[in-house]
Order: sequence, then structure tokens, then C-alpha cells
Amino acid sequence: MSTASTRLPEGRYGRSSDERADRTLKIVGGVLAAALLAVLGYFGYHYVGQNKISGEVIGFETGEDAVRVHLEVRKDAGAAGYCTLRSQAEDGELVGQADFRFEGDATRIDRIVTLRTKAPGTTAELIGCHAD
Repeated sequence: MSTASTRLPEGRYGRSSDERADRTLKIVGGVLAAALLAVLGYFGYHYVGQNKISGEVIGFETGEDAVRVHLEVRKDAGAAGYCTLRSQAEDGELVGQADFRFEGDATRIDRIVTLRTKAPGTTAELIGCHAD
């Protein structure tokens, strides 16, 4: 005695809905992945490529009314800009903040700057550097 087949004949009814859904999901996933990659590339370029000046605090000495900061700045030749430094007291209160300008053709500037404070500062923090 023969048994009845439960499978549909191949090619008779087209693709199943699961196969169509899988294909649609793959296409949507690929488009979203490409869009995400494009957005990350755009922001990465503007963050790294457009930043013409950067700085680093090498060290600092605290005093009663000022903090002397050893600052190293790297920039494109001829670019001008400024770096913002701040100092805080032991309790976290902001006691001094100032911008220091850097211009000229040098690409690396190593300078000691004096940040005046209203009370003894315990830190010297580089907030950021910005090109004009």
C-alpha cells in the first residue's frame, strides 16, 4: 500500500511567504547597515579631518593665585586657534578658566602658560582646543 505525499509539488505554487520575508529583511538590513556606515564616516571625517588644532597638558604646578600649566599644542601650519584651560579647588569648585591663543607657522608649540585663579587650584584641565 502506498502513502500519500504531504509535500507540495515543486514549482507549482511559487516561493513561500517565508522566503519572500527573508529576502525583504536582508535588503532592509543591508540598506540600514550602509546608511549607518555612511553616517559614521561623515562624523568621523568632520571630527578628525576638520580639527586643525589639538592640545595636551604635560604637567602643572599649583600656587596660591595661579596655576602654571605646561601645554603642548599641535596644529596645521598657519592655523590659528585657542585652547581652553580650567582649574578647580579641592572641593571641586571652579577657581579659574581662560583661553590661550596659538597662531603662526609652527606645527608644534610647547609653552608654559599661567592660569590665574581666585583661590588655590588643585587641577589643570584642558577643556578643548578650537581652530578659528
